[in-house]
This record gives sequence, structure tokens and C-alpha cells, in this order.
Amino acid sequence: MEPLERFTAGFPEEPGFLNYASFGPISDAVTAESDGWMNSVSRARFGAVDALLEQDRRAREAVANLLAFRADQVVLQPNTSMGLMHAMFGLTGPVLLSPAEFPSLPVAAVRAEQALGSTGPIWLSTDHGMVTPGQIRDQLTSTTAAVAVSLVDSRTGYLADIEGIRQVIGDRLLIVDAIQGAGVVDAPFALADVVAGGGQKWLRAGWGTGYLALSDRAIERLTPVVSGFTGLVEEGQIFDEVPGPLRSPMAFRVSNHDPIAAARLAAAVEDIASVGVTEIRDAVAIGVSRVIDIADEFALPVVSPRNESERAGIVVLEPPTEQLSALTASLFNHGVSTTVRGGTVRVSVHAATSEDTFDMLKAAFTSYASTVRVY
Repeated sequence: MEPLERFTAGFPEEPGFLNYASFGPISDAVTAESDGWMNSVSRARFGAVDALLEQDRRAREAVANLLAFRADQVVLQPNTSMGLMHAMFGLTGPVLLSPAEFPSLPVAAVRAEQALGSTGPIWLSTDHGMVTPGQIRDQLTSTTAAVAVSLVDSRTGYLADIEGIRQVIGDRLLIVDAIQGAGVVDAPFALADVVAGGGQKWLRAGWGTGYLALSDRAIERLTPVVSGFTGLVEEGQIFDEVPGPLRSPMAFRVSNHDPIAAARLAAAVEDIASVGVTEIRDAVAIGVSRVIDIADEFALPVVSPRNESERAGIVVLEPPTEQLSALTASLFNHGVSTTVRGGTVRVSVHAATSEDTFDMLKAAFTSYASTVRVY
């Protein structure tokens, strides 16, 4: 069996699922990993706890390999949002970002400003939420300390040009919310200073599987604010007086991570590594093109990027306002899972999206078209 074929065989979801940008059904590899550890720990098998605690290191090594960071530059998090909170609260100086980003970024920036006053957002004006290097270049100020962006915008499906952004911002910190692209986008993550993500979407690792990767420059410039006891001393040390935080990513966590969640994350990322992100990306691109072609057949407006270099796994449809309810009802009646928000329908495909699923999508569009008479 070819690696991609073996990988896609591990997608257990039923036909009709087109909502990976919201939640990725847990893969067979992750389920087996979780079940194995739960069984081991529930029996208190000798040595199980020591082996389980090694899963933190295993997960950090897997994530580091995915992002082209070092393992000692990665710290596990409960979710993406917490990782972004650590980064924003650690900044000194303003951060340039779009107010249209997924709320995790702008909320973290505003909360850091309200709590500390040492940073704050400079709101970036964009073209319908799509952040480009040119817009950033034109709106940088002499005081801008960092730029924050989503690798893939959750509303528009736009894939950010990380290399272009790095070129225009110089040595300012580059903060990337990677949750909508890591694992399906072959991005130059190493150009970023902060990469925050989670495993519950495209990695298919379930919730509680966040991570934060920090460059050496980020460690130098960010101040650990929400730093718990595990970020104060090296593992195994004890103290009678509270010391300062370590100068390492471990300072950017509150406590020990859930080791079974770490095992799930490790299994998911190792599964991706066994195939390669490039092959997965190519398979996703084929699926995205299929969705766009089907939408075009029924004259459904596609408002997400069509150019393969500007997209990942998301297709956004914007039917006329008066037809949105009919489209939503048709998708529901045909068992097609998508996200409907803000007048748009977000469809997201993965490498294993099946012919049955595309057929169900087409059937839903056929019913919709007969209802609103778009033919």
C-alpha cells in the first residue's frame, strides 16, 4: 500500500463530512494511541506512568519536525488560543494585525493591552480580510514590534504569504496562527518567530493538543507572564523561594501537559510525516478544485481564492442572501456537514474526501438549484 493510500485509509468518518476547518474527526492512528494508553494507565501497569510522561518529548519532536523548528523550541499547550495568549502577553511594543482574524488573535492582543499596557494592537486594513505583504509593508510603523497573521484565514480560506511577509517586516517578530494549515500546507514555518496551533482540526488529533513553537529571537524578546511552576526550574528540581522563569519555551506554560493528549498529537503528526505534507497538500488541492468545479456548475459564487498558491483546504461560497436558507437546508437534508456563518457556507476537504462525499455535495446543490431555479 502506498503511503498516501495508507494515510487516507485512516479516515473513519462517514461520507458527507466537509467541515475539517471546524473539527477533524479523530484518525484511526490517534484512536488506537489513545485507547492503548488509557488501557495501560487504567490497569496501573508497571512502568506505564514513566512511559506516558515521555509522550511530551515525543510530541515536541514530532511538531518540531513538522514546523522545521528544534524540539527544544516547542512547548505543548492546551489549545492554540492559549499559545497565542502567551505570545501576546509577552510582547513589548505594538503588534500589527487584522481585526478580521479569527478571534483568538485580536482578543489576545486586546487583553494583553488591557492587562499590561506594554503592548497593543495596530489594526491592519485589508482587502476583505486577506492579509498580504504589501498591505503590511504600507502600514508598518517605526514602533511596530511584531506582526501577527493566520496561516490560513478561517473566513476567506486565504493562504498567507509567510515568506513575503517576513521579507517586508525585517527583524520584527512574526507570529503565526497555524491551526488552519499545519499538516496540509507546506509552509516555511521556520521564517516565523512564533507558531501556535492545535491538533483538533486538520491534524485530526482531538482537543487538548495545542503547541507553541518559539524561535531563539522570540525567547529573547518575549517575557513569560503566565508562567507556572513547570517553567521556573529544570525538571526534578525543587525550591523554597520562587525563582524567575527559565529562558526557554518551557516558561510559556502553566503546568504539565496532559500526556495522553501529547500521545494523540504525536501519533497524528507522525502519521503525517510518514506520508509527507507535500503529498497531502496535493491531494487536498485536488479536492478543493472538485468543490469549486461543482459550485461553478450550479452558479454558486465562490468567494475564496481559486489560485492554488493562495488557498489550502477551504472553499467559501456566498449565495444570494435570500437563497442562503435554501442552500443550508439542502445541505442538511443530504447529510453534508459544513459551516454556515456570516452569510457564507464554508466547505473544507481533506486528503481522503471520498467520491461519495462529492456526490452528496452535488446532490445537495441539485436540490438547492431546483428550489431557487438557478438553472
